[in-house]
Amino acid sequence: MTDGLVQGLTEWLGGSIPGELIAFLISLLPILELRGGLIAASLLHVPLGPAFLICYIGNILPIPFILLFIRRIINYLKKTRMLHGFAGWLERKSEKNKDKVTKYKMLGLLLFVAVPLPGTGAWTGALVAAMLDMPLKKSLPVIALGVLIAGVIMSVITYGLAALLSW
Repeated sequence: MTDGLVQGLTEWLGGSIPGELIAFLISLLPILELRGGLIAASLLHVPLGPAFLICYIGNILPIPFILLFIRRIINYLKKTRMLHGFAGWLERKSEKNKDKVTKYKMLGLLLFVAVPLPGTGAWTGALVAAMLDMPLKKSLPVIALGVLIAGVIMSVITYGLAALLSW
């Protein structure tokens, strides 16, 4: 999926876009986040140090806005005819994952964001934290630490595995 996205973005933007920018843009996206950004950076031969920093910033950048505004956005979307289904989907996604976070509070949020599995990550963690009314001052640093841990795991997988295979 990430490989196709990297190729599509490169072609769409005329092929002259730096790999760092592609990795940053992918890291901003829900679902792919830093995990997809690091894979893209590795495929584009961006060195690990800059790739990690770029992808980390790209993944963290939208999180404060999600924590602050997602409830208002969902409430607004529920009132629209066209997007009320999407608002319901967001609420169900939050509801489905809240038990994982509620049971262990901030440690649960940290683990939820840090473990690079499908359906987890900073975007979903921020959605769950916002829906559980977790304070921004507590949840943002926990999510940031979770993204850092996920970044280390993904760096070992993407860059470490690539180094082993080329050795």
